[in-house]
Amino acid sequence: MKRFYMKNLFVLACLFFVAAVSAKEAVSLTLIPPGKITNQVSLDIRGGIVNETSSKQSYQVSLYWGKEKEACLLHEETVELSAGQSGTVKIIVPTKDRVGKGKVILKVESDGQVYRKVKEVEVIDSDKRSIEQISGAWVGIYHWSETEGKHWNQDIKKVTDEQWKELVRSMHKVEMDVIVIQEVFRNQEYVGKHQLTVDNYAGKAFYPSKLYPGRMDIAAEDPIEAILTEADKQGMHVLMGVGMFAWFDFTPESLEWHKRVAKELWDMYGHHESFYAFYVSEESGGGLDNWEATPELRRKRKQDIVDFFREFKSYCNSFAPSKPVMLATNSFEVPNGMDTYPELMKHLDILCPFGFARMPEGDLTGKEAADLLQSVCDKAGAHLWFDLEAFLFNPDQSLYPRPIEQIVQDLNLLDNFEKVLCYQFPGVFNDPKMSIRIGEERTIDLFNGYVKYLKEVKKKQSKKQKR
Repeated sequence: MKRFYMKNLFVLACLFFVAAVSAKEAVSLTLIPPGKITNQVSLDIRGGIVNETSSKQSYQVSLYWGKEKEACLLHEETVELSAGQSGTVKIIVPTKDRVGKGKVILKVESDGQVYRKVKEVEVIDSDKRSIEQISGAWVGIYHWSETEGKHWNQDIKKVTDEQWKELVRSMHKVEMDVIVIQEVFRNQEYVGKHQLTVDNYAGKAFYPSKLYPGRMDIAAEDPIEAILTEADKQGMHVLMGVGMFAWFDFTPESLEWHKRVAKELWDMYGHHESFYAFYVSEESGGGLDNWEATPELRRKRKQDIVDFFREFKSYCNSFAPSKPVMLATNSFEVPNGMDTYPELMKHLDILCPFGFARMPEGDLTGKEAADLLQSVCDKAGAHLWFDLEAFLFNPDQSLYPRPIEQIVQDLNLLDNFEKVLCYQFPGVFNDPKMSIRIGEERTIDLFNGYVKYLKEVKKKQSKKQKR
């Protein structure tokens, strides 16, 4: 009888522990942008709550800067949530007078329980929005194009789970603490638009998905888990690449596929502290019309992309309410999309465009396109980040590392972006101390060149803070 009692007591204790962990995971805190920012950028603070109980609950939510005391209180409110409902508390905090290292504290009280989340932030004094350094990078587990990825695809498929962790540590070494996973599925057999459905999808996963049986032929068993695990240890942020269904496809079938994949990714990996956001991998032209030939189809594609993000963001917020959604577009033909951007940005937290250094003849300059997109994001209360291309094209269209001088030129010219990410780290940058080299030898030269540049930037930042 004693053993029976002790066994049941142990089971009850385990159930209580699981319930407590679940409740803590139902409270989340997100800062946009994360990490280091200048005091010209306001901080978007989001506290998320999911009521995982079977009854209506009341939550007392408090947000503090630095310390959990009355003088440091930023905001407080009471949130009522029905069973299964989610909610978000969002505030915008100017940082002009908050220079230095700090932290944001989220405190949630409900039914006699108290839950806390803490995020660190560093604000530097500057007359620019940009911190003039690369804060993160795309990590493609295998490049979608054998032509573009010619110099690294055969290397990257050999990378083990432990070597993916090694790569994350290399990124952290140069303060590239935001990781964008390019995609979690590679759809190599897709040949034409509007023929693909959720049921006939034949893409192959980079992780042990239960949705579809196909797996990419790579050495790593679960590179997603490896990247998130190491990012947790290093205090980094990972945007999960929900894709690829099909390039530039925002149809209802694509939406349904993305919802299913996003939910599976959250169920499998949402417990990681580094799981920062959902990134939709499909991309888009700056005109948002999918380059269609007729006015009717162009209008349809623009409506498709708005409808897609309205539904996708709402769905993700139902289980991950504080997590932002990001899309990367190119910077071309932006004026053609100005009839759509204001509505799109109501349902998109972060826009991260690319291509400013190679604007087509007759288009806006890169700086003009950046300023126009900044004005749209400001009006919508959304965020504009920069997808800096750290590569150039060979005559055969394969990619090679861009000279560090050109990268620095972009960082200096386009200084309105609150975060600068680059495409991409593996195959373009290589830490010489890694156990595997992904791509050609000059990737090491670019890494070393950026290390030298970063030292100069940090020295300049340090001098300014001491004044």
